[in-house]
Amino acid sequence: MNELTPLDKAEAAVKEASVDTAAVQLAFAAMEVAKMAQQQPAPAPACDHQHKQGRSTGEWLAIGCAVCVGSVGIAIGFIAFAIGGISIAILALVLRGMWRDMQKGR
Repeated sequence: MNELTPLDKAEAAVKEASVDTAAVQLAFAAMEVAKMAQQQPAPAPACDHQHKQGRSTGEWLAIGCAVCVGSVGIAIGFIAFAIGGISIAILALVLRGMWRDMQKGR
């Protein structure tokens, strides 16, 4: 008496269909995930203004050289300024000494 009644057959079909439905849903979800992974990112919206290009290596080297030459020039200028200041201080001391000598000689 292993015969299945129509009710038992219907219950088995419902169980099989529910298992198949879950498997099909998982398969569809996996396919959607794979599609999303393969899609390219959306392009950036177009804009009307011009974008500046970055500076090239040659431009950066030229800027660096100009800064170095300018720095050396400024350093030489400060050295010249210091030498001038020292010269003025020595001149002032010499003139003061001469002035004192002249005052004593009177």
